[in-house]
Amino acid sequence: MTFDAARWQARFDALRSAHHVPGASLAVLVDGEIHELAGGVLHRGTGVEVTTDSVFLSGSLAKVYTATLVMRLVDSGMLDLDTPVVDVLPEFATPDPEATKAITIRRLLSHTGGLTCDFNHDSGRGDDCLARYVEAAKDVALDCPPGTAISYSSLGYVVLGRVVEVLTGMTWDQALKDLLLTPLGLEHSMTLPEEALRFRVAMSHLGGPGQDPDPAPAWDLMPRSAGPYGRVIISAGDVIRFVRMHLDGGTSPDGTRVLSADAVAAMQRREVDSPDKWTVSADGWGLGWTLYDWDGVPGYGHDGSAVAQHSYLRVVPHAGVAVVLLTNGGGTDGLYAELFRELLAELAGVRMPAPFGPAANPPAVDMTPLVGTYRREGVVTTVTQDEDGRAHIRYEFVDGMKDFSPPLEMDLLPVSETVFAASGGPAYGEGHIPVVFSTLTDGTPCVYIGMRATPKAA
Repeated sequence: MTFDAARWQARFDALRSAHHVPGASLAVLVDGEIHELAGGVLHRGTGVEVTTDSVFLSGSLAKVYTATLVMRLVDSGMLDLDTPVVDVLPEFATPDPEATKAITIRRLLSHTGGLTCDFNHDSGRGDDCLARYVEAAKDVALDCPPGTAISYSSLGYVVLGRVVEVLTGMTWDQALKDLLLTPLGLEHSMTLPEEALRFRVAMSHLGGPGQDPDPAPAWDLMPRSAGPYGRVIISAGDVIRFVRMHLDGGTSPDGTRVLSADAVAAMQRREVDSPDKWTVSADGWGLGWTLYDWDGVPGYGHDGSAVAQHSYLRVVPHAGVAVVLLTNGGGTDGLYAELFRELLAELAGVRMPAPFGPAANPPAVDMTPLVGTYRREGVVTTVTQDEDGRAHIRYEFVDGMKDFSPPLEMDLLPVSETVFAASGGPAYGEGHIPVVFSTLTDGTPCVYIGMRATPKAA
């Protein structure tokens, strides 16, 4: 299929403007060709324009790079997916010694290890930052027992980054460069701010919905230890070049084998179903990849966010199509939803689901079994029901996270007996937050908000 670059550039610009996104970069792989588009400005204060070689903070898209790096070590025989982490990192620990022994490399890659997500700890800028982070995390409570549920975990990916360091003798940053970025010729991909300064760099922008946002006070607030889960600085074209290796069975364009075909397939094989199919559009999870099911058409990809820069990657393997969008603020979710729905329909015959929101005809739901207090490290979620039968939720940061944000107070609007649309959360603008009630495999009730499993405590 011929990709009409001029038509899509015009559509891209129109949607970006309508959603108040200051700047964005788009890359598309179709029929073996990479097409790169850009629009808007990197920084509304300076007016510097986005170009196709501009770089953005990718946020959690970095997890797929770390997962690929780990699979290279599996290919080499240095690591086995079902090896307990403590066999590689004897210093790795959680407050539950028996649970610690049950956490494997596979479980970390698929977010089923039970490790939490929101352990915000700055372990410094030194080359020992991952080692120090893993040491500091040993007293952090698990979200849930290993293997009982999926619970999105950035902490788990720092542990994986440390595993890479121990096995290679390099920092995670250097291992990623030597084992992945350089073999693939990804010259606009890096991990450290001082490396990014060689290029045109996107600035994050903050602001309320429906208006042009303003530049953030700082470019990147994440510590260096966030690298394995949240900081690969990239151009859109480089993301597609990285993805093309996965589509080509693990080889680079010049024939260099980066991953075995078995490793590529293993990463895309479903390890766990996702009860929350809306927060990041996940139907399930593989080894690193988010997995999608578009009316029977399988796909994979990942989302990411860092300050207010958001990334969206979708791959349709049967069609050989991949699309990535990098943005620097504004109504990014709206831009992604409209643009990807049109692109994937035309290029790959994919029908993406409608945006999440309340049901047109809400079902009557008995809230009695759902009311209560749910707790995980750093967060307490309280579900209540008033005299008129209306359900409410309070999402409160506690412990080390207590100053992260004021509590969110939201109404719960039923979508099904277990899925609710939470409204009134200012941090989420005009949209609705998916709140999904589920059960761990050990029978414990839990609630999902932001793909994090929070078990019922009372």
